[in-house]
Amino acid sequence: MPLPTFAGLVEEALDQIPAEFRRRMTNVAIVIEPEPPRGLDLLGLHETGLPHGLPDRITIYEGPHRRSTRSLTALRQLVAETVFHEVGHYFGLNEREAQRLERRIAANRSEFVRRRRRAQRQ
Repeated sequence: MPLPTFAGLVEEALDQIPAEFRRRMTNVAIVIEPEPPRGLDLLGLHETGLPHGLPDRITIYEGPHRRSTRSLTALRQLVAETVFHEVGHYFGLNEREAQRLERRIAANRSEFVRRRRRAQRQ
């Protein structure tokens, strides 16, 4: 099975967003860029399209994700956390609330991995 592309990992993360929220994600562009703007240490960025009626823009930066992880599993998890974080901003969460959402996702994922490993050993 071929390794997923970075865009594929972002798509996987978007697919993990509950359907009731995905349906409400209108007028938003999801963009992948190689690096954040010079001088900024970012994994992702949400920019509002207001007041001109342009779509909101969620940018996910590939380079910082790849440099921050050493395995495909870790990369997949970090991409998912970043996507959820930025989508949280799209829905109006402030930074503190978005970080809380990230921690909850990471904890749920860790519990899922522990259960899966336990089941595989049996």
